[in-house]
Amino acid sequence: MQPVLFNLYSDSAQADQLATLLNAETGQIDQRQFPDQEHYLRLLTDVTARRVILFCNLFEPEQKLLPLLFVARTCKLLGASEVILATPYLCYMRQDHCFKPGEAVTADIFADLLSAFIDRLVTIDPHLHRYDSLDQIYRCQTQVVPAAPAIVRWIMEHVSQPLIVGPDAESLQWVAPVAEALQAPHVVLLKERFGDRDVRISDLNLDDYPGYTPVVIDDIISSGQTMMQTLVQIPLERHPYCLGIHGVFADDAFEQLQQRATVITANTVPHPSNHINVIPELAAALA
Repeated sequence: MQPVLFNLYSDSAQADQLATLLNAETGQIDQRQFPDQEHYLRLLTDVTARRVILFCNLFEPEQKLLPLLFVARTCKLLGASEVILATPYLCYMRQDHCFKPGEAVTADIFADLLSAFIDRLVTIDPHLHRYDSLDQIYRCQTQVVPAAPAIVRWIMEHVSQPLIVGPDAESLQWVAPVAEALQAPHVVLLKERFGDRDVRISDLNLDDYPGYTPVVIDDIISSGQTMMQTLVQIPLERHPYCLGIHGVFADDAFEQLQQRATVITANTVPHPSNHINVIPELAAALA
């Protein structure tokens, strides 16, 4: 039976592409808000015994979360065979430990909440820091989709002789497969963090790579300090690239990075720098 895809407050072009790649019916929802701002939702597409895909980008999640949960539970009550959340960006992965007494470990709490409403979660490269996998905190089925193949495609089309650079040890999980696929050299630096905006990066020696274009890759660009501390070591005449999977860009981070490199991101978080399309990878995982 043909699956149904509901787009919940996310990019319509991405949802259309995903539906086309999956040969899914685009589901229709009657939704509005009452005068007191509570949500009214009614599914206009039959989901009985059908596989339902909820496409909901969980960047800036607060306004999306309740409607997502309402639709997910309604799909199950109406007899959907499976309810899958497909989200390019998975939020609430940062606070994964209690550092000070009384802190909420929101990664665990959010995982518990979502797991109670969906059967499966499919997402692009979540920020796994202290967890080995999403299965450690999610009780539903989970699937992590790597952005590396899409990054490789973009670099092959735009950079003739790349040197792949990772700003810290955590970036090796993206840097290594990209470099291997491109048969390009790579280097990974070391990082010390002293605060949200205070990081120190080890020295980057480019003398061994004359003629190569540095391409610095990381998963999340938020304050941009990790990237910036790497980029300031690269002469502007080398025309470096700054590639992020999730471009959050707090405050003026994007503008600052633009002064040192060409900034490119995947289309997991809506931003003008989105030039790497990961929707085909998401579709392949869902199929």
